[in-house]
Amino acid sequence: MAKINGNEIRPGAILEHDGGLWAAVKVNHVKPGKGGAFAQVELKNLRDGRKLNERFRSEDKVDEVKLERKDQQFLFEADGMLTFMDNESFEQIELPSDLLGDRRPFLQDGMTVTIEYHGDEALNVALPPKVRCKVVETEPVTKGQTAANGFKPAILDNGLRIMVPPFVGTDEDIIVHTETFEYSERG
Repeated sequence: MAKINGNEIRPGAILEHDGGLWAAVKVNHVKPGKGGAFAQVELKNLRDGRKLNERFRSEDKVDEVKLERKDQQFLFEADGMLTFMDNESFEQIELPSDLLGDRRPFLQDGMTVTIEYHGDEALNVALPPKVRCKVVETEPVTKGQTAANGFKPAILDNGLRIMVPPFVGTDEDIIVHTETFEYSERG
């Protein structure tokens, strides 16, 4: 573990704080007129999902944790548990499906994801930044419409509703951002 100053905390950093592992979600550096500068940090607990707002002065020392990242293949879901396999050792692990939250529909059979470990404990599942989905329902394409005319609702093969450009029709493959749930491009 490396000790860093409070003003060196960046979004995405993993910190050991108050006896737990926390991910820095948002960091706002503040320089008030009086007093010293500080970082206002929104933290999310990696084990139970709790959120915490903490203020770190530049002279505060915090422990930054480096997580080990392994690419693993998603096999199946059973009883609310997701089963993944290490592509090198073929070991299988189970993680709760609620770990992915509302991004769960993007997880597809055979998909390779990155699982972050602290020691032997799996803490997080990182999906690919973009995935291919099929549009199963949307308004018909109107001839002459362009992307500048706005977006229309669509339902994907995984059940999610997103907004797509007017030129996208039913049964088309599209690429969707897994973090923002936004249309990226045709697939």
